[in-house]
Amino acid sequence: MLTILGFVMIATFLVLIMMKKMSPMAALVLIPALFCVLVGQGAHLGDYVLKGIGDLAPTAAMLMFAIIYFGVMIDVGLFDPVVRGILKFCKADPVRVVVGTALLAAIVSLDGDGSTTFMITVSALYPLYKRLKMSLVVMTGVAATANGVMNTLPWGGPTARAATALKLDAGDIFVPMIPALAVGLVAVFALAYVLGRRERKRLGVLTLGDTRVVTEAADDKESEQVLVAAGAVGTGGAPVGGPRTSGGAGTGSGAAPSAGGPQDEGDADLQVLDPHRATLRPKLYWFNAALTVALLTLLIVQALPIPVLFLLGAALALTVNFPHMKDQKARVAAHAENVLNVSGMVFAAAVFTGVLTGTGMVEHMARWLVSGIPDALGPHMGIVTGVLSIPLTYFMSNDGFYFGIVPILAEAGAAHGVAPVEIARASLVGQALHMSSPLVPAVYVLVGMAKVEFGDHTKFTVKWAALTSLVVLGAGLLFGIL
Repeated sequence: MLTILGFVMIATFLVLIMMKKMSPMAALVLIPALFCVLVGQGAHLGDYVLKGIGDLAPTAAMLMFAIIYFGVMIDVGLFDPVVRGILKFCKADPVRVVVGTALLAAIVSLDGDGSTTFMITVSALYPLYKRLKMSLVVMTGVAATANGVMNTLPWGGPTARAATALKLDAGDIFVPMIPALAVGLVAVFALAYVLGRRERKRLGVLTLGDTRVVTEAADDKESEQVLVAAGAVGTGGAPVGGPRTSGGAGTGSGAAPSAGGPQDEGDADLQVLDPHRATLRPKLYWFNAALTVALLTLLIVQALPIPVLFLLGAALALTVNFPHMKDQKARVAAHAENVLNVSGMVFAAAVFTGVLTGTGMVEHMARWLVSGIPDALGPHMGIVTGVLSIPLTYFMSNDGFYFGIVPILAEAGAAHGVAPVEIARASLVGQALHMSSPLVPAVYVLVGMAKVEFGDHTKFTVKWAALTSLVVLGAGLLFGIL
């Protein structure tokens, strides 16, 4: 019964948010609360929720201060040269913009933290996507998938968890997987190219900083509507604007993007990179660069807990760049909306994970899946693990999967002569999809800063991320790694 209710709870959550019948925050809280009562454990709901909040509190703190830190770095102009370089590469070509998104996300992912990757990527590219009227879910989908592949770095989390759970060396797991993961990254760039071609076909050839009048023929060919588009127009007669969508985001490839005329609510965000903004601190550029490099280095070597590092970094960045109390308050207030939205979603997710784990639904679902594996597949447990990692890392936290499920799979594989290290490598396959899971706090940073509805991101991204994971699995088999 717990197995069935667990799957029904997850399916209910996904359906409601994708159909936009409930907000993600409300769904993360109310649906598990309801199912906790249905399984007869309503009296323990408070304990499960507090346990979930306790587990995720460090993550919420990390996100809170990371948003403030990188927000301040963006305010003072640290990333302006990077953005200018990307803009120079993109040249208002949708193909280059989407490929540039994958490239930037992959490079920044080297720090091993998804939240910082998404903050930097969205901050750099959101104004360009808005200016060109490109679909914002293309940006979030490509960024999340690229980060998912790169998340397999030994300091990114999954590899370290697999090594710890199976008592293996992280290098023995990761290094042989590099060719397969490299193919997965190539697949992400190929996906970015295809999605960019779709955007180019939809929008036409674009120009920046121009104002023209374009004509859109009405469906009945009897009337015309004159659209004035400031910032980007299609030279082939294709309109660059579209009907307004909720959340200010496009709904996927081929769908109309959000309205983007001169009065669009998102145009204020185009001033993020205003070269004359009052918050710029050019004389402190190298200090801020050194501070960021030092922070990321300490993060990678795990000198201190990540929340502590970002707390200290944010305090130092605010104090040095804005020594006056009034200016510090203004900077914190400027990023308060992102902080509140993301931290709120993390604590809401704590209800979902707390109930899923506390009631035993996760354990029952996992054992049901493992027990359903035919004996004939025993010698191929590496492949089985790779396939199962795709849905399981989406519906579960990495901790739950690597510490709860992978040891069971390794035990089953050992009975058929499959080495634990092979199981560990195969368990990394699903990470491309994992980064879009509703249980990953970083994804709320991504969709929140991009002003994309989580349901839209999910509908658009899941199929592409799952396909990327299958490419990694196929490459692992082809190279004899799995």
